[in-house]
Amino acid sequence: MPRLILLRHGQSQWNLENRFTGWVDVDLTAEGEAQARRGGEQIAAAGFHPDVMFTSVLTRAKRTGALALDSAGLKDVPVVEDWRLNERHYGGLTGLDKAETAALHGDDQVKIWRRSYDVPPPPLAPGGEFDFAHDPRYAGQHIPDTESLKTTLDRVLPYWNDAIAPRLKAGDDVLIAAHGNSLRAIVKHLFNVPDDQIVGVEIPTGNPLEIDLDANLTPVAARYLDADRAQPLPPLPEA
Repeated sequence: MPRLILLRHGQSQWNLENRFTGWVDVDLTAEGEAQARRGGEQIAAAGFHPDVMFTSVLTRAKRTGALALDSAGLKDVPVVEDWRLNERHYGGLTGLDKAETAALHGDDQVKIWRRSYDVPPPPLAPGGEFDFAHDPRYAGQHIPDTESLKTTLDRVLPYWNDAIAPRLKAGDDVLIAAHGNSLRAIVKHLFNVPDDQIVGVEIPTGNPLEIDLDANLTPVAARYLDADRAQPLPPLPEA
């Protein structure tokens, strides 16, 4: 039975500053580094030895995965980076202070942009500070100017099917170090979470979520390794 661990990156500098981050490549805070290391200790305590780690191309996810593996004493785990595991693109909200944005547009509207399934924020205007069109990491790719969770899932799911699922079906244990929304997209897919209920799914930073899968990659058990920082999980799909 394959095991999967989803690890959201530790606290980033813009998490600390309460800013919409999305694809901006900010680093971890000292607390974020500590969260990543604690996550690695919990992974080791759970006896989890991944055969491969998948991560995004963003520093906060890559460093979280690397720190966790190091803390767990896991050496020589192959690492595969792909932009399709990036955080969702926050469009025109990128870089803005969340509290100031709520004061300007209202709490309800900001909640819809942040937590709804299929309503994206306003698009990012081209040519600005956070225009990623010329970033070499995305050369030859279609770069979105905004994303909802739905369109994030639209890019994550093909990568899941093409790259991650085959490793799990082959019996490999897999660690994914990524972001709140790319991991929520995977949880929505695995647990068949209804569109109107995914708003209630939150994945805490640096807390490994272990999911045991059957041969069809249907979850049969799931738990956060740090129970004190756990968030409610969706019900397991019916067999």
